[in-house]
Amino acid sequence: MTAPRFLILADGEFGPMTSKTANSVIRYLPERTVGVLDRQHAGKTVDEVLGFGGGLPVVDTMREGLSLGPTAVLIGIAPQGGRMPADWREWLAEALDGGCDLWSGLHTFLADDPLLAARASAHGRKILDLRRPPTDLPIASGLAKTVEPLVVLTVGTDCNVGKMTAQLQLTRKLNDRGVRTRFVPTGQTGIMIEGWGIAVDAVVADFIAGAAEWLVLEGSKNADVVLVEGQGSINHPGYSGVTLGLLHGSCPDALILCHQSTREFIGDYNEASWLRIPRLAQYVGMYESMAAAVHPTRAVGISLNTYDLSDLEARRACERAEKETGLPATDPVRFDPAPLVNAVAEERARYLKRRMPAVSVGARLASPQRDASVAPTSSSQDADLDPPAME
Repeated sequence: MTAPRFLILADGEFGPMTSKTANSVIRYLPERTVGVLDRQHAGKTVDEVLGFGGGLPVVDTMREGLSLGPTAVLIGIAPQGGRMPADWREWLAEALDGGCDLWSGLHTFLADDPLLAARASAHGRKILDLRRPPTDLPIASGLAKTVEPLVVLTVGTDCNVGKMTAQLQLTRKLNDRGVRTRFVPTGQTGIMIEGWGIAVDAVVADFIAGAAEWLVLEGSKNADVVLVEGQGSINHPGYSGVTLGLLHGSCPDALILCHQSTREFIGDYNEASWLRIPRLAQYVGMYESMAAAVHPTRAVGISLNTYDLSDLEARRACERAEKETGLPATDPVRFDPAPLVNAVAEERARYLKRRMPAVSVGARLASPQRDASVAPTSSSQDADLDPPAME
């Protein structure tokens, strides 16, 4: 499949903290992005809104966006509850009429909308609902403990603090060092970037850990290190169930704690700020103790999001995090990610030393033979298609 060229739809929400999906696709797939539709910032460049992204234009109509030559329109926001804004329906129909596929990470499946499904069928276009979970997921059974690579999970103090971004930054750097490293996507944005994965927050609760287990088994093939994308926070009232499912299903050998340095309350970029974020050292203790009920693990580093601080303030935030936790800390996007890369490499060396006797006894349990096309599917008329090709 030819790599798509994306027009990103983020109307009314395009910004550093409000359009995570859009921002990540722009950061990691800039060559496949033609522009952003957002009436609020129309006329600006993406760089003027986000501080990165170069001269990609922000436009105010679907017609103008289609003139940029996209082959797909990508939903670039993840609103609370994952529902599609009502006034976007006509825009998406216009995109299908204009020859574009639709890529969506919403909980509302676009392929189930009669108007959009009919337009897609009429024009031979695809609707890719990347949050639609597979139907044959297992109950977790602890198989993730048996894989040979070191498994590292990012965990957070809140949602949207950089868990996926940290893993993507580390994946790149570890591979540059010759350490075969695979990023395991557990959310819609990671799936858009990597072309495979399961959005675990759309999985029925009994199977969240099983989905995480399968992802680790799949990601461990031909890898030395598996970096699992974390979700939510263990004390987030709305999403802690997903966090715990990932923690127990993936059986991580190491954790990286992620935090936005200026955030004091869970969800404080929304109106209902009421639950104060505990100290980082307390989170380290909570995550390590809860994980140990299934598989022992330990935190090896702190990844900070310091986008809204000056360089001096950001470096001081890293120093405070290191002093409080005794762990290396950095902002892996803003600064050199080497402290975290080194921490993972050192933990892998310790891990291999611990496992040496067990590995010499014989081969580990084999991974279940399942097709990677378990990744989210498209609309029903396209259910036999392969998952989105990202290479």
